[in-house]
Amino acid sequence: MDARFINPVIDAFREILPQLGFADIQRGKLSMGSNSVESLGVTVIIGMTKDLRGSVAYNMSEATAMTIASTMMGGMPVAQFDELPQSAISELVNMVTANSAIRFEQMGMQVDISPPSLVVGSDFRARLLQEKFLVIEMLADGNLIQLNLGLESTQAN
Repeated sequence: MDARFINPVIDAFREILPQLGFADIQRGKLSMGSNSVESLGVTVIIGMTKDLRGSVAYNMSEATAMTIASTMMGGMPVAQFDELPQSAISELVNMVTANSAIRFEQMGMQVDISPPSLVVGSDFRARLLQEKFLVIEMLADGNLIQLNLGLESTQAN
């Protein structure tokens, strides 16, 4: 995967999450994934098309998803990961990915994003379009969110 695809996603994450109430955004480890993303409990997959092709799988534990949803909703307690917090997490993914798409367009790449698909459960694997993908650990106030980037350019070099 092209290294140019990393910073727009990380920068979008770092810009959007403070707007939603998170004070400390850190990047953790980078690694390569292969074959499939193993769910941590909540996985939201969103696709990209046009000059980029592939998807980003946002992966986190259900406890992290509930904490993030609570923060996004102004501290409202979230006792279970039902429809409202699921909607909040999907909206977070939409916002970060849309911001990434804007950054890619500023680099001269036209990008459309798909609606997010949210899957709950830890006993599954999601296959991305690319067999090899980048795994970026991001921490939002200490809450781990894995960004699994399986993107490739459709532009001629």
